Amino acid sequence: QVQLVESGGGLVQAGGSLRLSCAASGRTFSMGWFRQVPGKEREFVAAITWNGGSTDYLNSVKGRFTISRDNVKNMLYLQMNSLKPEDTAVYYCAARYYSGIAYSPRDYVYWGQGTQVTVSS
Repeated sequence: QVQLVESGGGLVQAGGSLRLSCAASGRTFSMGWFRQVPGKEREFVAAITWNGGSTDYLNSVKGRFTISRDNVKNMLYLQMNSLKPEDTAVYYCAARYYSGIAYSPRDYVYWGQGTQVTVSS
C-alpha cells in the first residue's frame, strides 16, 4: 500500500505560478497528475515514467506545466506557470505499478486526497 499526499495548491492570479508536490510513502513506477472540477470527469494533466525519461501532457498545458520527480525523496512535482482561470480544479497525484505513460484514471492504483488550485482572472 502506497500513500500519496499532495501539497502546494492555493489561490493565484492569472499569469502566476504554483508548484504542486506529492509525497509517496513507498516506491512507485509511473506517476501522474490529474484534475477535476465539479460535475466533470477527472482529467489527465501530465505523467512521467519511473526514471523520468518520458513525460507527456494534456495539450492545453504543454509549454506551461512541467512534471518531474525525485526518486531518492519519493516526491512528484508539477510546476505550473502562466496559469489561466480554466486551470482551476482540484489536482490529484496518482501512482501505478507499471512502466509507461498512462492517461486513464483507471490505469492508476493509488491516489492522493487532492489539492485545490484556484486561478483568478
